[in-house]
Amino acid sequence: MPRSSLPGMPLKVMTLNILMGGEERMPLLLALIARENPDVLVLQECLGWEDGERLRQVAAALNLPATDAHVRLGTARPRPSGSRYHVAVVSRLPLRSARAHANAHFIGHCLLECELETGAEPLTLFAAHFDSHHEALRFVEARYLRSLIEPAAFGALDFILAGDLNSLSRADPYPVDLADRVRRARVDKYGHPPRFDVIDDLEAFGWLDTLRLKPGSPQWATARRQREGEVIDFRTDYVFASPSLARRLIAAQVIDAGTASDHHALTASFSDA
Repeated sequence: MPRSSLPGMPLKVMTLNILMGGEERMPLLLALIARENPDVLVLQECLGWEDGERLRQVAAALNLPATDAHVRLGTARPRPSGSRYHVAVVSRLPLRSARAHANAHFIGHCLLECELETGAEPLTLFAAHFDSHHEALRFVEARYLRSLIEPAAFGALDFILAGDLNSLSRADPYPVDLADRVRRARVDKYGHPPRFDVIDDLEAFGWLDTLRLKPGSPQWATARRQREGEVIDFRTDYVFASPSLARRLIAAQVIDAGTASDHHALTASFSDA
């Protein structure tokens, strides 16, 4: 492990939707992951990863052992097609515990709750992939997430929410004609007009959007979509921090994934205490 994230060292978190398990793009994904070298990595759409082989490849790219202390696969509930869009966490910080939430009444894919060892108070990570179909379903997930967190602890301790939330933030610089453009493009998942309920609710609870708090560059979109002659930039990928952890934020940045995925990666870097 060439870099430590125990107390006194910085922490880099990265999230990336790898698109349908990575498939033939795995070499590109592994190169991206190795280049960014995060301390905590959250991956979505890990289809077909049950055998552990691709998790081992990711761990090797970060010079980590593929043991339960450093890698976990959150088993997603099956979609109507039978596919399971798993969520994975690979962490340089030892994983004290991990619990996958995948109740179909509340969760679109999987919410993986992890406690990471820091040498002091544990860091709680929620690795997420919210429902891709409707804002009302994602709002249920946001409220379920609330139910897992004691507000007093959230105000005092370090928490991270990272993943593809399939939700839009009103703080991002969308064009004034976004509603018309998504209608012409027949993009229905955000509603007509597009809704911002999920991110509004998360921020009302106290989560702080690291990219809006300290952007490391002007780049903000993580997913460009071209449909029906319309080209629209969206951001659905986030790293949120609790207030105590946000005070240590250095910067957050969108990382161009090229052809490795249809999403760009997002990183957030935090200083030592």
